[in-house]
Amino acid sequence: MSIVSSINNEALPVMEHFFTIQGEGFHQGRAAYFVRLGGCDVGCVWCDVKESWDASNHPKMNIDDIAAAISTNPKGLVVITGGEPLMHDLTSLTHVIQTAGYETNIETSGTHPLTGEWDWICLSPKKFKEPLPEILPQANELKVIVYNKSDFEWGEKYAGLVSSHCKLYLQPEWSKSSEITPEIVAYIKKNPKWELSLQIHKYINVP
Repeated sequence: MSIVSSINNEALPVMEHFFTIQGEGFHQGRAAYFVRLGGCDVGCVWCDVKESWDASNHPKMNIDDIAAAISTNPKGLVVITGGEPLMHDLTSLTHVIQTAGYETNIETSGTHPLTGEWDWICLSPKKFKEPLPEILPQANELKVIVYNKSDFEWGEKYAGLVSSHCKLYLQPEWSKSSEITPEIVAYIKKNPKWELSLQIHKYINVP
């Protein structure tokens, strides 16, 4: 399987990259290649990948090498996540991935300008740092992490700012899932524009 070369010799800090299934949101259950980039300035207190925050802790990987790793797997979904991936210019990386015939999906809090060519944008805003207004109408998916009951009202604010075609998901924060999931189910029954997202990869113990 061939993959085109990147325009230049750019490199990005990569915490990890692996082939698995997407465990949450719209693409849940699909085979997906994940590229987790280092660097985040949002600072969620409940973040489960805090080791990703400091980009300098992660080796820089050439874009061509990232693309070559992806190309050893069947064509399908590639998820760029973090950390906060939009702290980096993703133009060249996504161009190479799309040119090779893969779908590009970003998971972002939307706190930095959008770069790259995307087939799917998952926006997951956080209270700790608000998303940029210009990203909201471009989101294909709004994923609100519910940590406490006040997050429902907070999520509704963003549901009113995304496009009418944007998919809306409520997802329990993992450490409080047993407590929060019933609250989410009850909320969705009263507000059926929302859907439930569960981190199934954690239930079945895959990356």
